[in-house]
Amino acid sequence: MKFNSVAFVAARQKQAQEALKSLKERYDSVPPSKADVIVVLGGDGFMLRTLHKYLHRNVPIYGMNRGSVGFLMNTFRETGLMRRLQRAEPIVLHPLRMIATDARGKKHEALAINEVSLLRYTRLAAKLRILVDGHVRLEEMICDGALVSTAAGSTAYNLSANGPIIPLGAELLALTPISAFRPRQWRGALLPAEAKVTFEVLDAKQRPVSAVADDMAVRNVRKVDVVEDRTVAPVLLFDPEHNLEDRILREQFMV
Repeated sequence: MKFNSVAFVAARQKQAQEALKSLKERYDSVPPSKADVIVVLGGDGFMLRTLHKYLHRNVPIYGMNRGSVGFLMNTFRETGLMRRLQRAEPIVLHPLRMIATDARGKKHEALAINEVSLLRYTRLAAKLRILVDGHVRLEEMICDGALVSTAAGSTAYNLSANGPIIPLGAELLALTPISAFRPRQWRGALLPAEAKVTFEVLDAKQRPVSAVADDMAVRNVRKVDVVEDRTVAPVLLFDPEHNLEDRILREQFMV
């Protein structure tokens, strides 16, 4: 890949801002609105926010880790950036589209690169009915919540909730319970990428639930539909030796 104009964006943390200053001194740059590649300096959280912010630009995004985990980021180096961008390998992501209906019947839409999660927010456990493609698969689950994860997000909250890691390209989604009390033995399901998952909140008045698409939250939901949106396709760039597919594979052998 050859890029003619580069933009730099950075998280507020000190090390990200210091990296931003150094890179702008070393390389010519333009505003993100005019760039044909955006270089992100920060951690995974900032990368997700940047992906959401510039979805409409439809330009590749290359991250360098100036945060903590950095699963979606490349190693930070000041030198050789243009060469790294030329050699970088693209990964196309397809986010989830959440349509959440609240207690007043109002619909809220949002995209999630990682996952859509439902969570209780009082002392009482949530009660959820789960449908897949319109068919009831769980009549009632008593739990702290549940989530639907993309492959790219399967190593994030999904993994913390003991969900499966999904290789990129597997065309699968993870449906994972969060601290399920009943049915106690259910550990979740792997679904085709084109599946539509619907959560119906039971006893919603006494057991209120919020729905979260990455970092966009809706409280007091009654129903949440989740489906992969193939019309949206942000592109992440990775160094060949730091490929996201290989990292997801290696994550499955971590002990």
